Amino acid sequence: MPTAILTGQPVPGSSIESELRSLGFDVHLASGAADTETLLARAPGEERVAVVDARFVGHPHALRLGLTDPRFPLAAIPGAVTAQPAARQALTRAMARENSAGGGTARGGAPARAKPSVGDVDSLADRITAALDADGADVHRPELGRLVAAVPADPQARNEARQAVAAVDDEAVRLKSAVKARDGFVTTFLISPYSRYIARWCARRGLTPNQVTTASLITALIAAGCAATGTRAGFVAAGVLLIASFVLDCTDGQLARYSLQYSTLGAWLDATFDRAKEYAYYAGLALGAARGGDDVWALALGAMVLQTCRHVVDFSFNEANHDATANTSPTAALSDKLDSVGWTVWVRRMIVLPIGERWAMIAVLTALTTPRITFYALLIGCAFSATYTTAGRVLRSLTRRATRTDRAATALADLADSGPLAEAAARGLRGSARRLPAITAPAVALLGGAAVVATAALTDFGGPWPLVAALVYVLTSALAVARPLKGALDWLVPPFFRAAEYLTVLVLAAKADVNGALPAAFGLVSAVAYHHYDTVYRIRGDAGAPPQWLVRTVGGHEGRTLVICALAVLLTASQFKLALTVLAVAVALVVLVESIRFWVAAHKVGAPAVHDEGEPA
Repeated sequence: MPTAILTGQPVPGSSIESELRSLGFDVHLASGAADTETLLARAPGEERVAVVDARFVGHPHALRLGLTDPRFPLAAIPGAVTAQPAARQALTRAMARENSAGGGTARGGAPARAKPSVGDVDSLADRITAALDADGADVHRPELGRLVAAVPADPQARNEARQAVAAVDDEAVRLKSAVKARDGFVTTFLISPYSRYIARWCARRGLTPNQVTTASLITALIAAGCAATGTRAGFVAAGVLLIASFVLDCTDGQLARYSLQYSTLGAWLDATFDRAKEYAYYAGLALGAARGGDDVWALALGAMVLQTCRHVVDFSFNEANHDATANTSPTAALSDKLDSVGWTVWVRRMIVLPIGERWAMIAVLTALTTPRITFYALLIGCAFSATYTTAGRVLRSLTRRATRTDRAATALADLADSGPLAEAAARGLRGSARRLPAITAPAVALLGGAAVVATAALTDFGGPWPLVAALVYVLTSALAVARPLKGALDWLVPPFFRAAEYLTVLVLAAKADVNGALPAAFGLVSAVAYHHYDTVYRIRGDAGAPPQWLVRTVGGHEGRTLVICALAVLLTASQFKLALTVLAVAVALVVLVESIRFWVAAHKVGAPAVHDEGEPA
C-alpha cells in the first residue's frame, strides 16, 4: 500500500486524511521535518510515497492527478509531492537537505532557509519540490485547469480556497478530462458524449481498462463472425456490433484517464487489439462474401496492406522528427494557421480517416451494401487520406532544416526490419553509400520494391523472374540502410519496405489462381504485420526494438520476400498455397510468443506506464 506522510499543523475539520485514504494511501502524521524523514525511510521501498501538507485545500481529483498517476516517477501539486520507487532516492536526498536546512544549515554549507515573510506559506512538501527542481529532477506537474490545490496561509485564505473548491464540480471536470484531447469528429461528437459515462460506470464497479479492452476485442470478433455468415441479417448485426466495439474501445481509454489506470501492458493491448479487431473484421467480410459467391480476398488483403502502410508512414515520420532540432518548416506553419480556423480542424481530422470515421463507414456500408462495395469505399478513402498525409509530410520534410539525431536513425533502422541478408550486404556497401546523394536511401528502397512487385505482377506464376527481382531487392534494401537514416526523406524507407513485401505476397498469391491462396496470404501478411506493429509499440514505449534473434529467425523483410519468390518459382500453385499457410503459422507463433512474453515481463517488472494521447490511428 502506498504511504502518505501528512506534515505541518493539522487543521480542525480538514478532510485531507480521509481523502488520502480514499485514494488508497496509508496515512501517517509527522510532527516536523525530522519525523517526516524518519517516516520516509520506514515506508516500503517498493511502494509509492507522498508528502502532503496537512493544511492542503483542494479538489479530490487534484490530489488524484498529483499523487496517483503511474506514468511519472516524480509528481507534485501545491502542497503535495510524490515519488514512485524508481525516484525514491531523489526524494530522500531532497528530504534530507530540507531537514538539514531546518536544523541550521543546508547540505554543502548553504545558509539555512530564511524566516518566512508575512503571507508566505512554509510548506515542507513545496520545499521538497523546490529541492528536487534544484537537483535537476524531472518533476511532473499536472495541468489542473479549474481544479483547486492550495495551502492557505491564514483562515481567510482557507475560507476563500474552500469557496473556490465548492464553486467547481470536481466530478464534471474529471469526466471531461477523461476524453482524449485530440479525437476525430465521430469520436468527439457521436461517441464520447455518452462513452465517458460508461467509463465512470465501469470505474465504480471496479472494472479495469484492460477488461474493457478485452470486451471490445470479443465484440469485434463476434461482429466478424456475423459478417462471415454472408446473410443480410448477419451483415446488419456485424455493423451494429462493430460500432459497439468502437464504443468500448473509446471507453477503455476514458476509463484509464478517469481512474488514472495507465500501464505499459494496457497501452500494448489497446494498440494491438485495435489492429486485430479491424483485420479480423476484414477477414469476416471476405468469408461472408465468399459464401455469397463473391471472392473479395484480394480486396481484403489490399485494404490491410494499405492501412498498415499508412500506419508505418505515421510511425516513421514521427520517429524521424521525435527529437530533431530546428524542426520547423513553412508547411508546418501553414498547418498551424489552418488549425486556428475552427472548421478546418475538423475537416483535416476527417480527411485522414481516423479510426472512428473509418469504422463508422465500414459499419454502415456493411449493414446497407455488400462486402465488395465496403472494400472499394475503404480502399478509395484510405488511398486518398494516405496520399494527403504523405504528401504533406514530404513537403514538411523538404522545406524544414532539421538535424536528426542518432536516436531517430536507430528507430528508423529498427522499423526497417532488415534481416541478415540486407545487414551483411549493407556492411560491404557502407563506404560507397556515404558518397551517394541524400535521396539515395528512399529512392533505392522505392525502386527495388517496385521492381519486385511489378515483376511478380507482369510475369507468369512459376517463372524465374520474380526470384531474380527479389535478389535485386535484397541488394537495393541493403544499399538503402547502408548508412544512418538521417536524410530528409529517409523516414520513407520503412513504409517502402512494408509495401514491397506485403504487395509481393498479395500479387503472387493472386497469380497462383488457386482456391485458398489469398486467404493464406492474408494470414501471412497478418502475422508479419503484427511483428511490425509490435516493433513500433516497443519503440514508442521506450522499450527498445525486438531482439535480434527474433528478426533473424523471421528473416527480415528482404529475406521473407526472397523466400516467397523462391517458393513461387519452385512449387506448384497448390503447394505454394500450403507453403504460405505453413509460413503464416510459423511466423505467427514465433512473434506472438516472444511479444506476449516481453510485454507481460515488462508489466511485471514495473515498466514505465504509457498512454497514447495523440490522434487515433
